[in-house]
Amino acid sequence: MTELERAAEWFQNAVASLERASLPLVESRSALAQADTRIAALIEERDALLARIADLEEEARAHARLSEEAERRVENAIAEVRNALDH
Repeated sequence: MTELERAAEWFQNAVASLERASLPLVESRSALAQADTRIAALIEERDALLARIADLEEEARAHARLSEEAERRVENAIAEVRNALDH
């Protein structure tokens, strides 16, 4: 085997070793890309849920205002009935 053949064999072995060593890095990058995609989807879902919560909170405040108004009207009606019965 000539020196050139030995050098070529060494080079091929080095390349094969480098490829084997780089596989975990390639897999990690793939997992990272998948994680980034999942994170983006979760952030989008979180933002949608936060918007829905804000809508529901506003709706709850509106219902509370309506309930307070209804309570006030009922109390006024009761007071008018009592007042009418006292006369």
